Amino acid sequence: MAVKYIFVTGGVVSGLGKGITAASLGRLLKARGYQVTMQKFDPYINIDPGTMNPVQHGEVYVTDDGIETDLDLGHYERFIDENLGRDANVTTGKVYWSVLQKERQGVYGGGTVQVIPHITNEIMDHFYRPEDPDDGKTHIAIIEVGGTIGDIESQPFLEAIRQFQRIVGYENAMLILVSLVPYLRCSAELKTKPTQQAVRSMQGMGLQPDIIVCRTEVELPEDVRAKVALFCNVPKEHVLANMDVPSLYEIPLILEDENLARVTCDILHLPCPEPDLSDWAAMVHALKSASGSVTIALVGKYTQLHDAYLSVVEALKHGGIANHVNVHIKWIESEDVTEESAEALFANVSGILVPGGFGDRGIEGMIVAANYAREHRIPYLGICLGMQVAIISYARNVLGYADANSVEFAPETTHPVIHLMPDQEGVTDIGGTLRLGSWPCVLSSGSLAEKLYSSWPAWCGEQDADTGSMLIRERHRHRYEVNNDYREALTAHGMTLSGISPDGRIVEMMELTEDHPFYIATQAHPEFKSRPNKPHPLFAGFIAAAVKAQ
Repeated sequence: MAVKYIFVTGGVVSGLGKGITAASLGRLLKARGYQVTMQKFDPYINIDPGTMNPVQHGEVYVTDDGIETDLDLGHYERFIDENLGRDANVTTGKVYWSVLQKERQGVYGGGTVQVIPHITNEIMDHFYRPEDPDDGKTHIAIIEVGGTIGDIESQPFLEAIRQFQRIVGYENAMLILVSLVPYLRCSAELKTKPTQQAVRSMQGMGLQPDIIVCRTEVELPEDVRAKVALFCNVPKEHVLANMDVPSLYEIPLILEDENLARVTCDILHLPCPEPDLSDWAAMVHALKSASGSVTIALVGKYTQLHDAYLSVVEALKHGGIANHVNVHIKWIESEDVTEESAEALFANVSGILVPGGFGDRGIEGMIVAANYAREHRIPYLGICLGMQVAIISYARNVLGYADANSVEFAPETTHPVIHLMPDQEGVTDIGGTLRLGSWPCVLSSGSLAEKLYSSWPAWCGEQDADTGSMLIRERHRHRYEVNNDYREALTAHGMTLSGISPDGRIVEMMELTEDHPFYIATQAHPEFKSRPNKPHPLFAGFIAAAVKAQ
C-alpha cells in the first residue's frame, strides 16, 4: 500500500479556482482506478465556517458526519463522488485549539510551545492517513491550501508541507501551483511576471512547484509556456493551461487534454492507465446540448453573494441536465417580496425555490413567496427554512391563524407552528451545536416524495423494518422544527406530512398534491448530496415540473 500526496496552492490572487482544479484532478485520477480523497486546509482562525456570515464567506457545507465546512468540499464531493468527513476540512483555529489543549494537559512537558515545531507538527498530523493502511491499494490525497502564496496566515501550512515532503520523500508528495496569467487587452499580451513572483515566494520558503496550472482567459501559446517554465524552474510539459469555460464541469475534460493526470502520475511514479470518463463526458454533452431552458426564482436572504447558495445553484443545474434544459436563476432578495410586488417579481418564472437561512430579516417576503407559489400553482421547492416558511404560510392562509409564525422570528406568537427543538433548549454556543449531519427519514407510501426517490435508482432508500416504507437519509443544519401540536390541524386541511423521522418526532418533509403540480419542502438540505451525473430526485422533479408548467 502506498499513500501519495498532492498539495495545491494558489498564486497572485485568490478565487482562481484552486478547488475546482484540485477536484478535477481527483476526478481524473479516480477515473484511472485510484483511491482518491480530498482535504481543505484553511488559514482563517475560526474553528469552522459555521458562524461566518454567508455574504462574506459563502455557503456552509455540511458533511454526513455533521461537520460544518468550507464550500470547496461541495466541489470535491460533486467531482469525485465520494462522501467526505470531519477530517476533510482543517482550519488554523482547529490546529491552534488542539495545540493549546495539549499544552494545558502537559503534553509538551513544560517546553515552550512554538509555531515550529508544534504548530507545523499538528498540521502534518492532520494530513490524510488511510483507515486501513494494509489494504494493498494506492491512496491519493489531494490537499488544497486556502489563500494565496505570500499570505502571512498560510505560512505555517506551507512550512508544514516543506517538512512533510522531506519526511515522506519527493516521489510521494508533490506541489501544484494554480496561478493567474493575466491578459492585457490593450496590448494583447499575456503577462507571466505575477506567476514568476509567486514561484519566487514559494522558493524562498523552500518549496518548488512541480506543476504550474495557468488560469487564463485566452489560449496559452507555446512561447508563454516556455517562458513560465524557464523562469519558474519546471519542465515546459508541466506548465498547463486552465482557461475560462462556460461550465466548471468541462474542466476535468480540459485538464485531461492538458495531460494533468499523466504528468501527476509521472511525478509520483505511478502507472497512468487510460481513464474511463465516459459518464462524465456524457453528462457534459447533455449539459451543452440542452434543448430548452427554464427560469427559477430563488428567493433568499443572502443574494448579494451567489456563493451563499452554491450547492443549491449546482443542484438546480443537475436537475436541468436530467431534463435536458438550461436553468436560468432569477435572484430575488426576500426583503423585496411583498403582496404588492409578488406578481411583477414572479412574472415569467416557472418555479420558486426558497433556500435555508437564519434570522428574521426577509422572512415575511419568503412567506409571501411560498403562498404565491401555492395560490398560483407554480412549482415550489422549499429547503430547510423554505419548509418552515411554507408551514407558516399555510397556517396563516389556509388554517386561518393570522399570527402563525416561528418562535425564532416572533417569540410572542400565539400560534408557534415552528418552535425550537427540545434538545436545543439552553444551548448558548452557536458554533457546531445545531442538528447537523445525515439523519434518517421515513417517506409516506404513495407520496410524491416517495415517487421521486423511487424514480432514481441511485437514490432509492432502504426499507424501514417497522413500516415497510422507504427510508432515506439527508443532511441537516437547523435548530427549529415543525411544532407537533399543529400536525393534526395541518393534515386536516390538506397538507401531507410525507417525511417523518423514524421515531415519529420530527417532520422532515411536507407536500401539497391536491390541485397543485409540485409543492414540496424538506427540513433537510438535499442540495449537499446532488451530483452532476447523479442529480438529486427533488431537484430533478422540481425542474421537470417547472418545464411542464411553462
